[in-house]
Amino acid sequence: MTTAVAAPFRFFSLQVVRTRRLGPSLVRVTFDGDDLREFRSDGGDQSLSLFLPHPGQSAPAVPVELGDTWWQGWRELPDDVRAVMRSYTLRALRRDARGATAEIDIDFVLHGMEPGATAPAGPASRWAAEATAGDRVLVLGPAVADNRAIRFRPPEDTDLVLMWGDETALPAASAILESLPAGTRARVWLEVHHAGDIQDLATEADAEITWLVRAEGSLMALDAIRDAELPPAEQPYAWIAGESGRVKELRRHLVRERGIDKRRVTFVGYWREGLTEEQMRERGE
Repeated sequence: MTTAVAAPFRFFSLQVVRTRRLGPSLVRVTFDGDDLREFRSDGGDQSLSLFLPHPGQSAPAVPVELGDTWWQGWRELPDDVRAVMRSYTLRALRRDARGATAEIDIDFVLHGMEPGATAPAGPASRWAAEATAGDRVLVLGPAVADNRAIRFRPPEDTDLVLMWGDETALPAASAILESLPAGTRARVWLEVHHAGDIQDLATEADAEITWLVRAEGSLMALDAIRDAELPPAEQPYAWIAGESGRVKELRRHLVRERGIDKRRVTFVGYWREGLTEEQMRERGE
């Protein structure tokens, strides 16, 4: 069943087509479904909500038949029944030549399941690590290409793009880099947990990409960017996304120490160390 929620977003009923391990901490899950004919997005960092079933369930429990009141109905379901909701960014959307069929990719970070992990894995990591073709999910995503869940919006006069993201922001950062037109100057820092998570990224931009590997003791986000000699620019634009504590530190550095206009800094906290997504939602983060 497909039920409209609040335009431009709606539910999409999808199933797993295939999975591909990208590194020790990362797995790509590809989904398809008839609903994807109505999926629209023009943004590199398109956010969406993914609803996953509990072990033993054949599909996620979300009362989509309630329409705009689905949220309250979902919250009222028992904890062990209510679908697990997690926020992700779209890695890729592909359509056939006629637009009749489509696939989307979502990249998952396997927190707690990578080699040497010390923290327990969350439900989304466990699901992604074990996902197989035919597994069913629901996605609350865009039906309008230009929507409010797209955050990367450099002003037209931007002459330098600055980007930082950790592994949770890597799918969005990769999609953004692919979308940048030739000649765009970009300075990019991407932070991952394992050297094996480093990827070859495609872009036509004039981009200098620096990988930071935490497990190997490389310079971390704030130190790396503070020590960097940036290209001269009159109208830089910055996009920083990932763990919210580091995002706030980096924004403070760019605005206060680098003198970048705060209106030209987009910052997104995808997660917060020590908190689950439910706890972040309760705190309004």
